Parts: sequence; structure tokens; C-alpha cells
Amino acid sequence: MEWREVLTVVAVSAAPVSELRGGLPLALALGFPPGIGFALALLGNLVPLPFLLWGLPKVVPWLEKLPGGLGQAVRTYFSWRRRHAERWTRYGPWLLFFVVAVPLPGTGLWTGALVAALLGIPGPRAAGPLVAGVGLAGLLVLLGSLGLLRLFGD
Repeated sequence: MEWREVLTVVAVSAAPVSELRGGLPLALALGFPPGIGFALALLGNLVPLPFLLWGLPKVVPWLEKLPGGLGQAVRTYFSWRRRHAERWTRYGPWLLFFVVAVPLPGTGLWTGALVAALLGIPGPRAAGPLVAGVGLAGLLVLLGSLGLLRLFGD
């Protein structure tokens, strides 16, 4: 187990497209024991979380200032969101958990943090469901990578 391999697994797990779903199989392919591979991939996937929960809510309001039809669509969405704010405050964290926990392409921590920002769920309320979702997704990916869980096929 070389430091370069450790940093590679952490970096792949932190990246927005691959995340833990790419970092964990990479760790296993590099010969890491399953527990260490899981821990490194989980750590790597969680590294961007504070930056996402802090930064995305600051960027999303700028979308309202976009010109033309796209800006109008964003303004319409935010108006709808304000009318349904109570619902998202109550049920939004559960939505975040499921968005992150299902290990499919396009789901994951980055997507969950973006959904939290778009729904106006505050970072402290979003963090727990996002972390729990990443943990469950990691467990499912680990079981699938070890051949103990088969989601598709025979």
C-alpha cells in the first residue's frame, strides 16, 4: 500500500463523477483490503462535503440572474420552491438520503448537495442524510464489488 495509491483512491472518490462508486472498486483492484478500501473511499467522498454545503447555496441564487428563458425558468422554480418550503424542510432530508444511497450513475454526494442547495435545505440539516446515504451506497458498492450482492443479471 503506497501513498500514491492511497491518494489516488481518495482523489477518485472525491471527484464529482466517479465518487465512492469509482474509488472503492479502484481500491479493491489495487489490492487494498475491503475495510481499508471502504474507509479510504468513504473519506475521499466526504472530503468535498463541507465545501459543497457551504459553497453551493451561495452560487444557486446567482442562477436567478441569468438572462433570457433560462433565467426565467430558474425564477419560476424559486417561486415554486418558496411556496412549498415547508414540505422540503420536512421531507427534503429523506429525499437527500435516497438520492445519495442508491448507487447509480448521476447519484451521489455531489448530486445530493446540489439538490439540497436547490431545495433550500440548510447545510446542517442536509449533512446527516448525505453522510448516511454515502455510507449505505458504499456498503452496497462494497458488497457488489466483492460479489456478495448482485443487483442485475443472473
